[in-house]
Amino acid sequence: MKRLHPALVVTFEILATGVTLAPLGVAVASLIQSDHRWPDLANQFTAPALLACVAWAVLLLVLRLRVSAMFASVTAAALLVAVWPQWFPKTPQPDPASEVITVYSANLWARNTDVDAMARSIAAADADIILLVELGDVPAEDLDRLLPDHPFRKVSIVGNRNVAPARAMVASRWPIDPLRENTRDQLFSAEARVRTPIGRVGVMAAHLTRPWPYRYQWAQINQTTDMEPIRKRLGDDVIIAGDFNTVSSGRIGRQIKDNMDLLPAPGFPGTWPSKLPSAIGITIDQVWYSPTLSLVERRLGMPNGSDHRPVITRFRRAQSEQ
Repeated sequence: MKRLHPALVVTFEILATGVTLAPLGVAVASLIQSDHRWPDLANQFTAPALLACVAWAVLLLVLRLRVSAMFASVTAAALLVAVWPQWFPKTPQPDPASEVITVYSANLWARNTDVDAMARSIAAADADIILLVELGDVPAEDLDRLLPDHPFRKVSIVGNRNVAPARAMVASRWPIDPLRENTRDQLFSAEARVRTPIGRVGVMAAHLTRPWPYRYQWAQINQTTDMEPIRKRLGDDVIIAGDFNTVSSGRIGRQIKDNMDLLPAPGFPGTWPSKLPSAIGITIDQVWYSPTLSLVERRLGMPNGSDHRPVITRFRRAQSEQ
């Protein structure tokens, strides 16, 4: 194969390096941990940027553009550092004597009318507690078919998510103690304390609005602030799950960690959009839990007709510190 003229090689190296500046900007935006709206928006895309950058580096190596391939590899390494807290957060050690509770959480999508798909997905998870957001009119009218094994339920008032009327919901195999609703600033949620085998666990199904620039820049911050007093009412043992419209390492995630003392479940594989392979998806469907609990498993559930993938998490009580 005829070698390219050195001037052309230099030109291609410069162009390829310029392309790599985009994922590098995403890495920097994540690593600087800024609360400004622009870096936070870029931070949402660290996972797909990492996978794209790895593929880009491989292509550059095949094309023998070694300088730009090295630059892309360094950028991929920076993105891996940036995405690590999302994918591999720490969890307390589990108490081996504790029983396990299983939680199924999902954004069902307000216009989703496939109750059969929802019911199959929930049944396959064999979960003890169900936390749902964007529960539309059709499934809300057929809860006994949707949740035959979860007779204890708390459904929020109807809220309009600019898509269709929808609700948040808590359902359980075990008795629940519902809590007073909160619907301030578009934070639609359902809360209850569940009488589980490991004690009373406060749970919340929560839905935050879309981030800036799709909504005003303080919307998610205001909604998270509204969650803080609810978290206190839930008690010491807490699980909050739903569609947060943000990755766990963003400014909302930092607000939750700092002000609510909660830990995130791992964010790999991704949950949205469900039409893409989960490996390149973004996890905006979060599960947060108190340090008194230990996460022993996080996986994705069967499709339920939504554009979000459901999340299945399993918990034990955390091991007591001596």
